Amino acid sequence: MASLLEMKEIFRNADAVCFDVDSTVIREEGIDELAKFCGVGDAVAEMTRRAMGGTVTFKAALTARLGLIRPSYEQVQKLISDNPPQLTPGIRELVSRLHQRGVQVFLVSGGFQSIVEHVALQLNIPTANVFANRLKFYFNGEYAGFDETQPTAESGGKGKVITHLKEQFHFKKVVMIGDGATDMEACPPGDCFIGFGGNVIRKQVKEKAKWYITHFDELLKELEER
Repeated sequence: MASLLEMKEIFRNADAVCFDVDSTVIREEGIDELAKFCGVGDAVAEMTRRAMGGTVTFKAALTARLGLIRPSYEQVQKLISDNPPQLTPGIRELVSRLHQRGVQVFLVSGGFQSIVEHVALQLNIPTANVFANRLKFYFNGEYAGFDETQPTAESGGKGKVITHLKEQFHFKKVVMIGDGATDMEACPPGDCFIGFGGNVIRKQVKEKAKWYITHFDELLKELEER
């Protein structure tokens, strides 16, 4: 098990950094915002809390929440235009600095592709570097489920994405940064997990993560020290 010093060394020398999106790169939980927008906010927020605490499987929680929301294509697009995701302070600078160093940055999210791609655009992250869940719609725009074949649709999915990235790009050191249980369990195969509590603190993650931060400036400082 790597010590904190060793983890900092891994981060400074990483080939790739994978960020969770909801409550990490952006301030809110995308699915909760969509639920509020569709009028079922309270019920879905409670399900999200349980999912993030790791007490139910991710796919079961996602299926149940989307079954309540049943968002149409039009509602998803209107949410993005009327209430665009709010970037967490410091993330733009951190991603820019990583790019300057030649580090590949990926967004690996249990959230929705259309919302995450909007975030990627703001951070100059190519859409090919986005791994998220895809909503499905009927030809009339009504909700038709989600793509259950995506790795991010189930528990352990973020680890599968990291394994895929290592195989495809031959990365030696991959760092995962996020606020939830699904992020922490991605290491291994990830080489270092950094817990993030700048928007919401998940007790289980704060207690178990060896490296836990509450502001991205802490990671910028690590990069500057080299």
